[in-house]
Amino acid sequence: MFIFVCAGCGARLTIPLSQVALPAHAHQKYGNGIQLPVLMESGTFAVDPKRLGPPWRRRDEIDPEEAATRGIDASVHAVSDGTPGTVVIAPGDTRGTVLIPEKADGYCCGLDWGDGPNMACEACGLPVANRIDDCSLWQAVWLAPDAVRRLPVDNAPTATLSWAELLAEGKSTPPFEPITTWRSMLGLGHWWAWSPQWEAAAGRALAHLLAASDGRPVTVPHGLIAEVFQRALDALLPAGTPARRAVLAGPGLSGPDPDADILLLPIHPQTGEIWSPAGRAASAYPVPLPFGVWMWLAFPEPHLPLPASGTMPDGVLRDDPLAPHPRHPFQADPGTFRHTLVRLPAVRSPWLREILENLTQHMRSDIF
Repeated sequence: MFIFVCAGCGARLTIPLSQVALPAHAHQKYGNGIQLPVLMESGTFAVDPKRLGPPWRRRDEIDPEEAATRGIDASVHAVSDGTPGTVVIAPGDTRGTVLIPEKADGYCCGLDWGDGPNMACEACGLPVANRIDDCSLWQAVWLAPDAVRRLPVDNAPTATLSWAELLAEGKSTPPFEPITTWRSMLGLGHWWAWSPQWEAAAGRALAHLLAASDGRPVTVPHGLIAEVFQRALDALLPAGTPARRAVLAGPGLSGPDPDADILLLPIHPQTGEIWSPAGRAASAYPVPLPFGVWMWLAFPEPHLPLPASGTMPDGVLRDDPLAPHPRHPFQADPGTFRHTLVRLPAVRSPWLREILENLTQHMRSDIF
């Protein structure tokens, strides 16, 4: 467990927190005017190793070799020169901070990154964080890495769950959920849609699937996995050559087919490490999935059956009517897809660069 304190005066800025993996949807912008929930679970923090926020340099000011040293292998609109290692926490886990009124910028419904930190240490006034709660952004507080320090609060390390313990907990992420807009004159708007977390996870995984394809078709198992990936893979990859095969693998499943070319694998939610298969399967291309998304794909939760007659037994929950299914086909998040693909060395291939250059067109075609 750790707390974060002000680098200027040492004042405490957070409750005790445990480190977890950075969510795949951490920087997602979802829809327009959407009310997204809090990004981080209370009592946790994650670290983004990349540079974030101002100052920025435009694309024409970026030397390709310098960009490559930062892990960016394709053209981007701008590169951040901010300090790497920004820490993200739940807004309710902050202590001893105040908003900076003149930095309270946002698009229409709340605060965004604006032009720098919008929260200050209450004790000394040092800008220490960005509070984010504007529409279509995940609510979070991002602690500036050069303005805070991390201190241990006890000598006992946080227990890291084994894969077996994670399976026993069974925390999965449902593939669709009700989406809410900010209040209007007609009240709150709700509708059922594919989960934003799934769309971000699929955006990242799709970039890896394309990189693993070597420009050949890729097939995935039938069912929900195909509903999430196959339409985009068929649209973005050429047909007519022998396909590469992607399969789901991970703890609690039977050993993956040793002839599979690509494995869809879970990421440990605490450490961020990807599950590693043994034997010949270890040579397959690993495609990372957040554990909650992978868990649902590997062990989907069945709909509860309805009794033919009589009353519901004590302690049994009734799922009636069933949760509505989204009206439109699944679409991976384009921002997460692009953010991932430009950082994969395979993007240097001309055919992958062409996909990036035509990303807007693919979005208009409802692939993303």
